[in-house]
This record gives sequence, C-alpha cells and structure tokens, in this order.
Amino acid sequence: MSKRIVLASGNAGKLREFSAMMADLGLEFVRQSELGVPDAIEDGLTFVENSLIKARNAAKMTGLPAMADDSGIVVDALGGAPGLYSARYAGEHGGDAANNTKLLEALKDVPEEQRTARFYCCIVYLRHADDQLPIIAEASWEGRILHGLSGANGFGYDPLFFVPTHGCSSAELPPEEKNRISHRGQALRKLHELLEREPKA
Repeated sequence: MSKRIVLASGNAGKLREFSAMMADLGLEFVRQSELGVPDAIEDGLTFVENSLIKARNAAKMTGLPAMADDSGIVVDALGGAPGLYSARYAGEHGGDAANNTKLLEALKDVPEEQRTARFYCCIVYLRHADDQLPIIAEASWEGRILHGLSGANGFGYDPLFFVPTHGCSSAELPPEEKNRISHRGQALRKLHELLEREPKA
C-alpha cells in the first residue's frame, strides 16, 4: 500500500483528524490544495457517490492513491436537511458561522424532543483513479441540535451538536475524545481495519 495519499480536501481540520487516526500505518497525507488539484463538482445524489467523485478526481489529477470523505449533518425535523449540502447550506461561500446561523433559524420553533440529528460520514480509498473496488467505510453519530452555540473546539456544526453520552456539545469535547467517538472517528477506525488487510506495496 502506498505511503503517500492525497486527501481530496483542503480542510486543515480534516487533515489533522486523518493524520492522527492513520499515523500508525505510516501513511503521509497531503491535501489536494497543496498539489494544485481543483475541487471536483459534487453532483452525486448520495454521500458515497460524492466521496467517490472527489477521490477519483484527486487520484486522476495527481497519479497518487486518494482518500475522500463526504459527511454531513442530518436533521430529522428538516426531513434530513442539510444532509449532502451541509457544507454549502448557507450558500457556496457561507462558511461555518453562516451555516450554523441558518440551522438555528430553521429550528427556532422546534421543541427539544424533536431536534434529533446525526452526523454521517462516508470515507473512500482509491488505490488509483480507475480502481473499481474502492474501500468504503461509513458511520453515523447520534445527537440533537442545541438552541445556541457552545464550545470552541472542532469545526462545522460541532458547536450545535449535543452529544447525549457526554452531556456536552461536540465542540466541548477534547479533540482526542471527539476523534474516538465521532462519525468520522468511527468511519476512520473502520477504514483503518480495512487498510490493515491491504497487501503491502
């Protein structure tokens, strides 16, 4: 298995999480933005499709194995929204603050017991651009949406996501604990197990 993998993301937070979780496999991740790879057009209809689109684009442009994840927050009271469009919920260049504001506004009249939600993550690994047997790992993390922001760790919707098992928001968890229990942490562990079984290059 190749040691250098392009991560189909420009997100520094994701790079830290991937690198930390995969460190013992001796893998070196490089963000696609550092290699001049433009973002793929995410026009898939599922998290898996979008992950594959991103990974294939990165592998094709660099000639390296690629890893990509597509993740989002699925809110029951909003019929599953923002879902696939979590990163762009408030518009293409809205950013975390705008996305969180829009979500709070959408849920302003929704009572506590109906604010259930889950983070979902799908991660794919492609050995090369034409890989027809990608390694795919998926996981979800149950919680509910708070009425206001809480905590300074994490990124994205973390300050709004209440974790019942820990009695706090995702953004109030220490990073190592979040990595252990989060949707991405769970999916990365599954992926780690699958990659351990890969033949060594």
